[in-house]
Amino acid sequence: MDQPTGRKRKAAWNIPATRIAKNTHNPIRKIVDGMKLTPNPSKQMIALSIGDPTVFGNHPLATEITDAVIKSAKSEKNNGYAPSVGYEKSRAAVAAYYTCEEAPLTSKDVIFASGCSGAIEMCISVLAEPGQNILIPRPGFSLYKTIAESQDIITKQYNLLPERSWEADLDHMESLIDGSTACIVVTNPSNPCGSVYSQEHIHDILRIAERNKVPIIADEIYADFVFPGEKYFSMASQTCDVPILSCGGLTKRYLVPGWRMGWITIHDRHDIFAQEVRQGLTNLSQRILGPNTIIQGALPDILKLTPKSFFDETIASVKKVCDITYAAMTTIPGLKPVRPSGAMYMMIGIEMDKFPKFKNDVEFTEAMVTEQSVFCLPATAFGISNFFRVVLTVPDDKMITACERIREFCATHYCTSNGNGVCEIKMDIHEMETIPVAQTA
Repeated sequence: MDQPTGRKRKAAWNIPATRIAKNTHNPIRKIVDGMKLTPNPSKQMIALSIGDPTVFGNHPLATEITDAVIKSAKSEKNNGYAPSVGYEKSRAAVAAYYTCEEAPLTSKDVIFASGCSGAIEMCISVLAEPGQNILIPRPGFSLYKTIAESQDIITKQYNLLPERSWEADLDHMESLIDGSTACIVVTNPSNPCGSVYSQEHIHDILRIAERNKVPIIADEIYADFVFPGEKYFSMASQTCDVPILSCGGLTKRYLVPGWRMGWITIHDRHDIFAQEVRQGLTNLSQRILGPNTIIQGALPDILKLTPKSFFDETIASVKKVCDITYAAMTTIPGLKPVRPSGAMYMMIGIEMDKFPKFKNDVEFTEAMVTEQSVFCLPATAFGISNFFRVVLTVPDDKMITACERIREFCATHYCTSNGNGVCEIKMDIHEMETIPVAQTA
């Protein structure tokens, strides 16, 4: 066959990956994949690293949730393509569930996505151009950076303050804003910190956004997942002036991350998003033609029929494990836990100078796997150092065992200087064994 005129045949195969593919890196995977994770063969592995509440099977679903999905599947009405933004009835159900006087919603303000991660990707993609920057929390969910940098969007990390229960450093946040800042990402309640912002602190953040005319992406996948005595305030309920794209979904509160049902709620009292952003989100939703339609069909019943007792029992279980973990960690010299107020996580500080064998939190957590078969995520994966994160959806007995092992690990490696630069071991395991682990608040 003759070769087309002007076309030169390639001498060899050469199929490069695209720039987007090359620029896509997940910090957690990059760090974890580089760790030497060889568990102690004499101890069963306990993974406190995975933010998936289904892993240990100790949080059963409410029957109303599974019944709604069975009903949706059996109806055979939800097997085809839905509108890319989602079924009208299902979007109306989300709007009705989250609407309030301070932040009213209708179905036109809801766009469905493939999980909250898909919602975050759509929001970043609709607001930021390559070369612009977005503000993200440090420590923060690694996916913000993964999504942004794959699109040549710059990330600027504003500090969260452990001594203030991980509130944002407001001065630092505002100092990062410039003429190319496209949005501020706020995570509340927080992964990885478990913090829940007060109404006053939310107002402080909103004042920064209003002064600088920068919209907010509110990652609120843990909305209402707060411990007894705490109160959750959505960002949108606290302002009439700042346009907000809020990302949520079934993943965490309903304990079904694999169902990939997420959504964006658009809060825009002054129609700032009306000219381009709303249509832009619709355009982006057409890339995957919407998420799972069986789950979409079940959504109205899930939101309406799931009993309050299901949420209360889940939160009570997580709070109990939180109390066990916090009580144990506060008694271990060299560790400084920050008590969470919600979500599913606790951040624990490491006084690295008391563990001179290890250069950083990655080496520290890596050694815990090798010696004690307990895997915690080093906080380097979330943008800061000298902390590690534990997941609190673990069964009580496994967390007690994990705390005992962490205690033994720290007893083995903890030491201080004797004044001459020589390390002196200050603990032994027999002393540590007298520390009560299972006390709860």
